[in-house]
Amino acid sequence: MKNIKTLVIGIMAAFVLLACSKDFLDYEPEGVLSSENVATAENAEALVVAAYAGIANDDMVGPLTSMWVYGSVRSDDAYKGGGGRGDVDVVDRYEQYNLTIADDPLDWMAPRTWTNYYAAISRANFALDVINQIPDADYADKTIRQAELRFLRAHSHFVLKLLFKKIPYITEGLTQDEILEISNVVDNDVLWDTIADDFLFAYNNLPQAQDEVGRADRNAAAAYLAKLRLYQAYEQDDTHQVTNINMSRLQEVIDFANEVTGSLEYDYGNNFLDGFDNGPESIWAAQFSINDGTTVGRVSFVTGLNSPHGTGLYGCCGFHLASHNMVNAFKTNGDGLPLLDTFNDSNIFDVVNDNGETPLAAGITLDPRIDHTVGIPGRPFKYRNTVASSGDMIYKFSWARDPGVYGYFGNMKEQQAPDCSCYVKEGPFVGTSRNIEFIRYADVLLFKAEALIQMGQVDQGLDIINQIRTRAAASTQRQIDAGASDLYNVGMYSLGMSQQDAFKALMFERRLEFGMEGPRFFDLVRWGMAEPVLNAYLAVEKTRKDFLANAQFTAGRDEYYPIPQREIDFTGGLYSQNPGY
Repeated sequence: MKNIKTLVIGIMAAFVLLACSKDFLDYEPEGVLSSENVATAENAEALVVAAYAGIANDDMVGPLTSMWVYGSVRSDDAYKGGGGRGDVDVVDRYEQYNLTIADDPLDWMAPRTWTNYYAAISRANFALDVINQIPDADYADKTIRQAELRFLRAHSHFVLKLLFKKIPYITEGLTQDEILEISNVVDNDVLWDTIADDFLFAYNNLPQAQDEVGRADRNAAAAYLAKLRLYQAYEQDDTHQVTNINMSRLQEVIDFANEVTGSLEYDYGNNFLDGFDNGPESIWAAQFSINDGTTVGRVSFVTGLNSPHGTGLYGCCGFHLASHNMVNAFKTNGDGLPLLDTFNDSNIFDVVNDNGETPLAAGITLDPRIDHTVGIPGRPFKYRNTVASSGDMIYKFSWARDPGVYGYFGNMKEQQAPDCSCYVKEGPFVGTSRNIEFIRYADVLLFKAEALIQMGQVDQGLDIINQIRTRAAASTQRQIDAGASDLYNVGMYSLGMSQQDAFKALMFERRLEFGMEGPRFFDLVRWGMAEPVLNAYLAVEKTRKDFLANAQFTAGRDEYYPIPQREIDFTGGLYSQNPGY
């Protein structure tokens, strides 16, 4: 959707089309559409664009695109941050796994995400209802647009399923009364297949690539099918425990991954910098824009709370801070390999000197991805020593808002330099026009590696992991190490490992590659390892961070959020609650 002229947001309940951003199509409708004239190709095109807008119409308290709350803070990657536990305390409750009742009035974030995603689904279904009425002869792109909309609908249901598990699948052609009769109690495997059907329609009817950047294509559909079949392969019982790994589903992961075209960015940091949107590694991303004729642009504020605090360069509010556990994971041994079992035995960067720096102890080497992921006192932030118009860009201890509670490690990936043309401030909150990736090519490679290893094809899986590590080893050209020449050491895994060790390497590689991007919690749930990993993490963190003293992950409950009670009430009790709530 970038580099194309007009983005139109359709508000379908009222059939109102509102021009929003010069970012997608050469079409700028005005006024209100009546039932007599809505089913035209011209209006349908605008409604498709409105559906695209829907999957990125999120905000700081109802996230759709960034999973920093749901997938990062809920895992061992990050702490909530901010100004103490009471600051946006709903996220504190998520971090503590202290969300035991479904109608808790303090829980307003996950229910808002539910609402926002079903609003996006409604946009896709409304557009499908209109397009289905248009004769094929009157709409040359009819099938392609139907495929795009079914892709968007599947994407929305997929994320909802990761968050809530038991969800109603809403399609086009239904009255409001019929929608209210759709239960959220569906066999888990059947629900996966229902979502897959929409992705398969997209896969079978979209071109491999689209001329207009940002539209769904066959490539993205294949990637999503690989991802979906990977999740589906880990079969869960009614209490969310993995009971079987389905080999035929894993073979589908490999088959669909083989259909995806793309390549890794030559430098890992490109994935997190303005100017590299929709590059070779981007498979499917939420698109944003700036300087498009609107007040603040079609920018993302979903991570607007997460800027370094007290810098004079950014806004507020110091949320989403890397955990000690996350930082320690980047240590490497003499062969340049991760310390798979002992990485968290001791902290690195644990002492802040009089200069506000955190020197690295002698003899420790690191995976360079740490300096693309984490803000560390004394080290360049976002590859800069200075910003010409604003001053020093060396990350400082003072940038941490509440170091006594949450420590001082910042987040790097979701930030941009404050002199970036992509950057805008609204009051204290920062937004950017940088895309947010849903799937990048590294993801697809590691989907395939995981499936291969689980099927016993260990060396082939390790070869793929080593591709990811080779790129990591080469990603030291930007200013990330503050002058140290012997800091980084990334080695390759030797072939011939046991399946168990290879899978451990795979899990660790996913954590390093996607650190603080949001998939960690969902990976742990997929693998059936959320309870042992997170409670082991908490056992150590309780000795480091007092605020986690009472945190405890409960298996059979905390893998998913509760179905919002208001939705159960609205359907007259038709919806069933997740266990444990």
